Amino acid sequence: MIYLQLFFTFLQIGAFSFGGGYGMISLIREKVLLYGWLTEEELLNMIAVSESTPGPIAVNIATFVGSTQGGIIGSLLAMLGVILPSFIIILIIAALIQNLLKYAGVKAFLGGVRPCVIGLILATAITMFMSTILGMADIKNAMSVDYRGFIILVLLFIAAFALEKIQKKKPSPILMILLSAALGIAFYSI
Repeated sequence: MIYLQLFFTFLQIGAFSFGGGYGMISLIREKVLLYGWLTEEELLNMIAVSESTPGPIAVNIATFVGSTQGGIIGSLLAMLGVILPSFIIILIIAALIQNLLKYAGVKAFLGGVRPCVIGLILATAITMFMSTILGMADIKNAMSVDYRGFIILVLLFIAAFALEKIQKKKPSPILMILLSAALGIAFYSI
């Protein structure tokens, strides 16, 4: 039963999320917490791991959740569920893209979806900030500020700003991940 639940849950996430992996995070969070598959902290840790490992973030999270709930078969079914809608849609769009973009309705649809994607990504970022830095699971909880996490966040912003000024281009995400990992080891080992 868990196998079907994993597959259909991640199929639903894949079918109704727009904006790639980051746009999916809020829906993944909702479903994973609803079913009790991960705690808020485990999910945040998985997002961090998924962000820093190769592959799309939503596929990595689906694979992890699937493996925690149903082993290898669960991870394969969750991964298949999350990628199947995109795979089918991309196949169809690739065959029809040139013809579709000339229609006003398609342009209107894409124009309406873009702000939604931005909103989902911002909502996810705010939720992660509240949970990780402020220690709040939701708005009703009292704050318990993680000062080490806040200092790391500020140092990363300063480093990104300085590197951009020095290099005249945005810093490498790999460099920022490695820097954040080093800061995490330094600050949380204390």
